[in-house]
Amino acid sequence: MEKVKLVEKRKSKGLSQSEIAERMGMDVFNYCRRENGQVKIPFREWGKLAVILDVSVEDIYESEDNQVFICKDNAKVQYQGTNNIYSIPEYLLETQRKYIEKLENENRELRQDNRELRQNTHGFTN
Repeated sequence: MEKVKLVEKRKSKGLSQSEIAERMGMDVFNYCRRENGQVKIPFREWGKLAVILDVSVEDIYESEDNQVFICKDNAKVQYQGTNNIYSIPEYLLETQRKYIEKLENENRELRQDNRELRQNTHGFTN
């Protein structure tokens, strides 16, 4: 998967792939393969890229594993090298909790209605 954030940041800084590759100490072919997602970028290289581009790792990092972790507001997060981490405001999480609770209640009611309907229609219970 192409590293879109990395490519966009590199271009916005006016740097070519060969310039980045040279600063990373690799040939342009190997750097291109990293940008294109053909080769996994080790986490230590994300740090080097961030320094070269004068940005934080969070500004350019994209996971190869497509794992997503959702954290509460102001959560302290440590990157493990393979995760996309998003901070979700507490009010959104609370809204989702309430919606889940509502759906669970509706499911309980529907199961009960279904049992009663089967009892009345077929004269048996489960």
